[in-house]
Amino acid sequence: MYMNTLSELLWTGIFLVLFVALPVFFIVENLVSTFRTIKDEKWKKRFRCFDRIAIVLGTLYSYLAIGILTDIRLEDWDKVLVNSEVHTPVWSGSVVTLTVLVLIAMAGYAQLSSIKLSRLSPLVIVCSMAAMYIGIILCVLWMVQIIGVTNTSWILCIVPANCILIALKTIRMKIGEWNEEQKERDFSGKCKWLNRLNQSLSKAEEWPMAAFIAMIPLLGIAIGILVLFGQQPDAVIKAWTETADWRLSQKIPPQNVIEDEHYLCTVAAGGHRKIVRPLRMGERHGHPVVVNRQLCIANAFEQIMEERIPGIHHHVRHFYDTYGFPVAKRIRSRYTADVVYVLMKPLEWFFLAVIYACDTKPENRIAVQYLPKKN
Repeated sequence: MYMNTLSELLWTGIFLVLFVALPVFFIVENLVSTFRTIKDEKWKKRFRCFDRIAIVLGTLYSYLAIGILTDIRLEDWDKVLVNSEVHTPVWSGSVVTLTVLVLIAMAGYAQLSSIKLSRLSPLVIVCSMAAMYIGIILCVLWMVQIIGVTNTSWILCIVPANCILIALKTIRMKIGEWNEEQKERDFSGKCKWLNRLNQSLSKAEEWPMAAFIAMIPLLGIAIGILVLFGQQPDAVIKAWTETADWRLSQKIPPQNVIEDEHYLCTVAAGGHRKIVRPLRMGERHGHPVVVNRQLCIANAFEQIMEERIPGIHHHVRHFYDTYGFPVAKRIRSRYTADVVYVLMKPLEWFFLAVIYACDTKPENRIAVQYLPKKN
């Protein structure tokens, strides 16, 4: 008993250090170093080390958070999910494009933070800053996409917020270092227009605006190369719009499977509209459901069974509850839902024949299925 308690305390302590103390430390460190001038070279090296640890651990923590602390599933908008799960906030078809852009931003940061200014020309410094601007924009888009959508989405904003602070801090420190040197640079070389460009960028105060202008052709070149390798030219935009459940999303996903739902509800919500033909929204066990005629006919038939032959209905209902939800969980695409809808057609016609034979107003009974119950 004592050993179990000690083990629990040890794991609790490790969890608090790794997932609470370290993130808080890195946030405070970034805030302090971003808005405070650091002149000691030893502290600058320490802050650079902290920044890299924060990026690596933050990325790892984000993946762990997606799997453990959030309901996000890395599935595109057209996949059927379960209960409160939400789709991926980034379209899978844009992962290669976004990965390359992130690597470009990281390369710009690595070059600007690791190499001494005495070994860099102003043009290289501006290009590095332009690459970092691309990373900042991606971080902002990520935060706009997910913030406030779910109760735990704020957790996934910690890393991009830290990355933005790290980028701004690095840019600010390099501008300060350049101004402190206060010495003329020799830009002589064989290429006259490069010499003139470097000379025009010799004032560090002009770097932020010059980097913003340089970011546009840099982004264009990167996208152009990606297009040659099969990526879509508008993948950067589709990354956020070809999604569902998020702020920038433009897709309407199939309805999630609720644990007490049966597979005909999944079919009505998850199939192609031209095939399953959804009619309206309804309500089942307190959950909103998409309703089509096949679903209403099946439920009306069950009502008649419950009224006329309750004993048999009980066994049929038990069988359906036992096997219906496992079937629903396997309906993960619109095409699967379409196939189930077509296979259910003969049973739908049988149910309809029974309803017409047993009810004086069969269409009225069908029409009222899944309507919200009035208090």
